[in-house]
Amino acid sequence: MAKKETVEVLSIDGRDIRITNPDKPYFSRDVKLSKLDVVQYYLSVASGAVVGIRDRPSMLKRFVDGAERPPFYQKRAPENRPDWLRTVTLSFPSGRTAEEIVVDDAAGLAWIANLGCIELHPHAVRTNDLDHPDELRIDLDPGPGVEWNDVRRVAMETKTLLEDMGLRAWPKTSGSRGMHVNARIQQRWTFTEVRRAALALSREIERRAPTIATSKWWKEERHGVFLDYNQNAKDRTTCSAYSIRPLPDARVSAPLRWEEIPDCEPGDFTVLTMPRRLAEFGDPNSGMDGAAGSLEQLLELAARDEAAGLGDAPWPPHFRKMEGEPARVAPSRAKGAKVAKSAGRKTTGKKKDAKSRVKMPLIVVANSPNKEAALAGLERWNKRHPDVASHLALDDVLVDSMRGRSSTWTRIRVNLRNVPEELRPPQETPDPDDDPTREWREARAKRR
Repeated sequence: MAKKETVEVLSIDGRDIRITNPDKPYFSRDVKLSKLDVVQYYLSVASGAVVGIRDRPSMLKRFVDGAERPPFYQKRAPENRPDWLRTVTLSFPSGRTAEEIVVDDAAGLAWIANLGCIELHPHAVRTNDLDHPDELRIDLDPGPGVEWNDVRRVAMETKTLLEDMGLRAWPKTSGSRGMHVNARIQQRWTFTEVRRAALALSREIERRAPTIATSKWWKEERHGVFLDYNQNAKDRTTCSAYSIRPLPDARVSAPLRWEEIPDCEPGDFTVLTMPRRLAEFGDPNSGMDGAAGSLEQLLELAARDEAAGLGDAPWPPHFRKMEGEPARVAPSRAKGAKVAKSAGRKTTGKKKDAKSRVKMPLIVVANSPNKEAALAGLERWNKRHPDVASHLALDDVLVDSMRGRSSTWTRIRVNLRNVPEELRPPQETPDPDDDPTREWREARAKRR
C-alpha cells in the first residue's frame, strides 16, 4: 500500500505554501536535515538569499530525493505553479526558449525549496533586460589537492585587479572548495562582451600569480586555481549567496567581508551557522546593487591582449563555434591530429596515434552520478597501481563535473604525463562506470 503523502502548510507574508513530505530526509550524514529543515533555513536567511535572486530568472536544480542523490535540471517553470509567481521567457544559444521562474520574496523561495531546489541558480540578468548582464562573475575553481590558502590568495589578487579596473569586488565562498568574486556592472554590455572582459581578467590574474592561478580551459593544462571566465557566457548560472550545497555538512555559499578572507574556512558556513551569522552581522552583500561599475577598462585590457596575439579561448561545449575561437579540442587530441596529419594518416576512427599518448596520456578511472563513489573508485585505482600513483602530481588527477541534458555525473581522469612510460597502465574499464548519458549517446550515434 502506497504511503500517504503528508503536507505542512506555511503561512508566509499572507501566502500559504504547501510543503509536501516535510519529514523527507534531505541530509543524513554529518548533519540530519529534513525537507522542512531546508525550507526553514531559507526562510531564516531570506533577507540575504532573496537579494541574490530577486528579479532574476532562475534555473531549477532539483534534488527531489535529497542532497545525497543526483539532481536534475529544469529550465522551464512547472505548469502547476502559483498565479503570483512570476516568469520570463529566456532564449538560449541553441535557439530554444524557456519560461523560467522568477523568485522575488520569501514565499517564492520556500516554494522552490519544496521542489527540491537545495541550490539557488539565478542568471546574471534582470527581468527588465535579458540580454545585458548586470553582474560580472569570477568563479575561482581549485584543482584537486589545491590548498584553500591558494584560493584566498587568488581571491585577493582578483580584488586588487577589479579595483584597478574601477570595479568593486564582492567575495563569497562557493560552498564547496572554491570562491566567487562578483562585481555589479551597468547593463550596457552583451553576454559576449562580459565574457570577453572576464577572460581578460583571468589572463591578467594568471600573469600576476602564475604559480597558483590559471586561465586555461582544458583541465589537462591547468594548475592551481582556475578562473572560469565561461561562467559569464549566456545560459550559465552559478549558485547564489546563501545557497546550500549538497555536501555532507550542508555548507552554504557565504558572502564575506574582505577582512574575513585571511582567516575564513569554507566549513565554517553551514545551514546550522548562517542564520545566526546573518542576524548578528548582517548581509555583507547589502550594498551590492548600489555599486554598479563600468567594464570599459577590462575591455581595454582585452583589446591589448588581442593586439598582442591573444585571441579568444574555448567556449562551453554546448555553444556553437564562435568567430575567432580556437579549435575546440583538448590539446592532447590536437597534438595527435597534428602528428597524424604530418605523417599523412587519417585522424578519424578509433585508433589513437602513439605519439599523442606520450604527449598527453589520459585515462578514465571512474564515472558515477555520485561524486563520492567516483572518488572511491579513484582510491581503488590508486591501490591497484601504487607505483603509478606515487608519480602523479596534484593536477594530474582531473575531476570533471559532467552535465548532460537533464543529469549530472562525475568523471575522473588521470594524466600519466609524469609516469615513466614503462609503468603506464592501459585504459581499463572505469570503476564505477555509470555514465547516465551513455545510453542516449549510443542511441543517437546509431540513428546517425
